[in-house]
Amino acid sequence: MKRAISSIILILFFAANLSSQSITILDKGGWFETAFVKFEATENIDSFSVYFSNSNISEQRIDDQLIRNYGDFFRADIPGLKAGKYALKIVPIIEGTEAGGIQTDSIEVLAHDRTGFAFSNGRTPGAYKADGTPKDNAVVLYISENTKNNISLEVNGANENPSIGIETILEGFKKGADNRPLIVRFIGQITDPEYLDKGDLVVENKNNAASYITLEGIGEDATADGWGIRVKNASNVEIRNLAFMNTDSDEGDDLGLQQDNEYIWIHHCDFFYGGAGGDSDQAKGDGALDCKRSTYVTFSYNHFWDTGKSNLLGLSEGTTEGYFITYHHNWYDHSDSRHPRVRYYSAHVYNNYYDGIAKYGVGSTLGSSVFVEGNYFRNCKYPMLTSMQGSDVFDESSNTNDYSEKPTFSKEDGGTIKAYNNYMVGQHRFVAYGDSNYPNSNVDFDAFVTSSREEIIPATVQSSYGSNTYNNFDTNNEIMYSYVAQSPEEAKATVMKNAGRINGGDFQWTFNNSTEDTNYDVITELKTALINYETQLVAIQGDGAIETGGGGTGSSGGSGEPIAGDVTHNFTTAGLNSDFFDISGNLSDSKGTVSYGDLLLTQCLKMESSTNINFIINATATLTLVFNEGFSGEIKVNGESKTITSGVLSTTIPAGTNVITKDDVANLYLISIDYPSSINELQEKVSIYPIPANKELNIQTSSKIRQVEIYDQTGKLILKENFPTVKINIESLKSGIYVLKLSSNKSVHIKRFSKK
Repeated sequence: MKRAISSIILILFFAANLSSQSITILDKGGWFETAFVKFEATENIDSFSVYFSNSNISEQRIDDQLIRNYGDFFRADIPGLKAGKYALKIVPIIEGTEAGGIQTDSIEVLAHDRTGFAFSNGRTPGAYKADGTPKDNAVVLYISENTKNNISLEVNGANENPSIGIETILEGFKKGADNRPLIVRFIGQITDPEYLDKGDLVVENKNNAASYITLEGIGEDATADGWGIRVKNASNVEIRNLAFMNTDSDEGDDLGLQQDNEYIWIHHCDFFYGGAGGDSDQAKGDGALDCKRSTYVTFSYNHFWDTGKSNLLGLSEGTTEGYFITYHHNWYDHSDSRHPRVRYYSAHVYNNYYDGIAKYGVGSTLGSSVFVEGNYFRNCKYPMLTSMQGSDVFDESSNTNDYSEKPTFSKEDGGTIKAYNNYMVGQHRFVAYGDSNYPNSNVDFDAFVTSSREEIIPATVQSSYGSNTYNNFDTNNEIMYSYVAQSPEEAKATVMKNAGRINGGDFQWTFNNSTEDTNYDVITELKTALINYETQLVAIQGDGAIETGGGGTGSSGGSGEPIAGDVTHNFTTAGLNSDFFDISGNLSDSKGTVSYGDLLLTQCLKMESSTNINFIINATATLTLVFNEGFSGEIKVNGESKTITSGVLSTTIPAGTNVITKDDVANLYLISIDYPSSINELQEKVSIYPIPANKELNIQTSSKIRQVEIYDQTGKLILKENFPTVKINIESLKSGIYVLKLSSNKSVHIKRFSKK
């Protein structure tokens, strides 16, 4: 017995000693009410526990889903922390037992800037308290590419319970009968869920003053790829730390406050190009962050990346009473217009950075009152415009006003802009009220510039069209909130450091000021990079490996398609015989050969009307189908058409019975099914650069490259190399978009790239 106890003690001592040497902390830091740590670990560790501590909290364990594998490193993020100093501890789990661990030194966590109209009347929008911790009894959901369609929750008052899928859950809260604070945490790159409302997630709660909802991204890479968010009939909503790209919803906006909302806070988000709309001014998508018929709103610390129409404000309100909004510390990074473009509202626009704006900054129409304070304007063509007067209608070629053709942004009646302590450099034209350098500037002015924040604009100052006056909301103590404005120079530094997602997010782009300050066309290279964006996230602890090709419409290609998954059927070697798949159809060995990884496939199953493949799986998995090289077409999986590109389809399939049938005529050579792997099972990642490429395309992968093929957009094979080097010469290719198919000794990867 003593010997047995001694052996157990020795084993535990060995495990603890091993674990203390098997984790290396790569980086750690604090952000706004969030801390994070990045670390490496040896492969003998099964999973991890991560704890946080401070002077009042002793080793509180975080949720598993906050611990993620990025292939080369692991990362844990801890949201919901009060400002202060913390230590994080990473503890390895080996064969179900925690063993040892390693702790960071002190990390400082900062408080969010809760300023603006959204915090009026004692409200704190979202499911977090004013100190940054979750509100009492908050429900926390984790949404990933894996869980977006099957996450479930019992929602009070919902039409059907449990509510399954993220949009269905949010529709349950639409009834306004569930008073539990709701925190929805998005992890990694998430494509369209199977069920959306016209391409959007819709947030509603029937203006229930007791309901609080936060939608937030975790870490640097939380991305809404292809879908948008719409908020309507909602109170107390917060959305933060998310990127929006490639949005193609019916409404067209990345994020829109549509109607009848109050106490809304949108902050620290990245806004990129959406899908092109039908109008000529929608080449970059429709609105990035718009607001209509909503009040007590704050938009702060957001980063707008060359967006075309950044912030529409107001539409059909029909009154200047009761609509209040704040824009502060946003980075308008080479965006074109609407920063914001204001109807009716009382808007406070302060401490934003206007960085190379091709069209105009702030625009005021229809009786709106806009206080523009402490902003930094660098090469903003028209920093401020009031519709139908001043620079909005001035035609330099004739040195006169042109009210028919020239209005830069609107033919509506004007509003009034009060401007104080703004810094401008490189602007094309700006006319202050009463400026003696411009004729008739008491009528044809862009803004009324004051010498103090407290200065009242008299009622004698009116818009040229509509005779509208400034309502002086900003000096009314019954309306205005308490705040401290930075100088424009301080604001610029703060914005560049803190706007957008944590640490600036995982997608980086550097604009060429010499060309992009005045360009409002789509930047082709940026557009291509966004279309080709792929998360580096491999797996989420407690959630499994990240599925590729998920989403409502399926996906072709992707990265990491397996040569031999957990279940594989090779028609060349097995024909129609299988203990797993029920296959009916006709074989052929005269449809050509296919090289796939290490395999030479010579026999296929012909996809005909009579062809049917049935099988049952007990968990969500990735299905990969291999066809003739270069083939493009469609096949039906569970009755839904899926697109095949360059001979490969990879898509997510649910647990239960699955069926593969004919859509287009095709030849199927191999079926592979991969189940999610554990957190510590590293998957191969492949990257190609530069994008766009010119003479050479570089390939980075941990595995030996066996073959590279390049196809044009029609599916024609353009280039093929066996056992190539990591540099592929593409100088002979014409400019355009191409598909690269890379076969390594582990898998096959499909990637798109552009050639200059």
